[in-house]
Parts: sequence; C-alpha cells; structure tokens
Amino acid sequence: QVKLVESGGGSVQAGGSLRLSCVASEYTPSTDCMAWFRQAPKKEREAVASIDKEGYTNYAESVKGRFTVSPGNAKNTLYLQMNRLKVEDTAIYYCAADPGCVLAAVVDRMHVMGYSDWGQGTQVTVSS
Repeated sequence: QVKLVESGGGSVQAGGSLRLSCVASEYTPSTDCMAWFRQAPKKEREAVASIDKEGYTNYAESVKGRFTVSPGNAKNTLYLQMNRLKVEDTAIYYCAADPGCVLAAVVDRMHVMGYSDWGQGTQVTVSS
C-alpha cells in the first residue's frame, strides 16, 4: 500500500494561485498512475486531473487551462498547480495512486475506482 500525504492547501482569494504537493511513500512516474480528486461539501468526490506512466494528462472540463498536474522535482512527489482559482474550486483535495497502473487497464483514469491508495486530503478555500 502506498502512503500519500498532501500539503499546500489554504485560503486564497478568487483569481489567486496555489500549488498542492503529494508526497508518496513510493512513486515512479514511468510506471505509476496518479491523480488529484476533490470533494466539496455535500457533493461526490470528482476527478480533477490524472497523469499516467507515459506522462499523458487528463483534466476535468472545469479546470482545463487553469490547473496543471506534474511529477515534482523532488523524489516521490506529485504537484497540482492551480491558477485563476474560482470560488467553486473550494473543496478538500485528495491525491490518489494506482501503482503500476494496474487498475488503469480496466477503469477510467478519471474515476475514483481507478485508484487503490488515497491521502487524507488538504483543504482549499477560495473566497470572492
């Protein structure tokens, strides 16, 4: 089981930026699939961005052009750069891992069932 720890959340005004970090106990960008999800109060958890072992990224329509997912320079790290934040981006953000991209072979990479390991989440609050 991969342990994941998110950080970088906080409070920001609309239009601002934040960078979330996910430090994994194990993460090899060339072999593992990773993603960021978010969950707002009274809403279901939804995918924000994913990255596979080829480096191919996928984004939710609501964040395209504003968010960027990428492996970090530091070992075992995944980033989510969030620009031009909106009030509706307010949520708890979770990092998720599919080691070896095993589940990716049968499950959509933007679906919660596509990931076996999850972090505890980091709160992002965007105010108007």
